Amino acid sequence: MAVLELDSNNFEQTIKDNDFVVVDFWAPWCGPCRSFAPTFEKVSEDHDDIVFAKINTEAQQELAAHFQIRSIPTLMIFREQVIIFSQPGALPERSFRELLSKAAELDMEEVKRQVAEQQTAQNG
Repeated sequence: MAVLELDSNNFEQTIKDNDFVVVDFWAPWCGPCRSFAPTFEKVSEDHDDIVFAKINTEAQQELAAHFQIRSIPTLMIFREQVIIFSQPGALPERSFRELLSKAAELDMEEVKRQVAEQQTAQNG
C-alpha cells in the first residue's frame, strides 16, 4: 500500500476509517526524517493491513501543534482511534518492524478499559 499524505482535510477520516494507522510526522529540512523515509516506505510494503501515513509538519502546523510534536521525526500509532504509541526519533528497520508486531498484538479491549479507567480517575 502506498504511503498516504495526511492533512487537516483527510486526517480525522483516515483515523476513523482504519483500525491500524502509523503516522510519521516529518519535515523536508529534517535530515533524520529523510533518512528514515526509505525504511518507512519499505516496511509499509509488507503490511497491507496497516495504513502508513506521513504528515509534513511544515505544511500542517495545526496538526503538529494539536499532537504537541516537538521533535521530528515522531512516530505515532493509532489502533481503533486510540494513540497507543508516540515517540520522537527514527527507528532502525528491525526495531520498527518489532514495534509494529507488538502494536498488532495489543488487546484493544484491555487498552480501552485502561483508558476509560484513567479518564474516570482524572474526572472525578
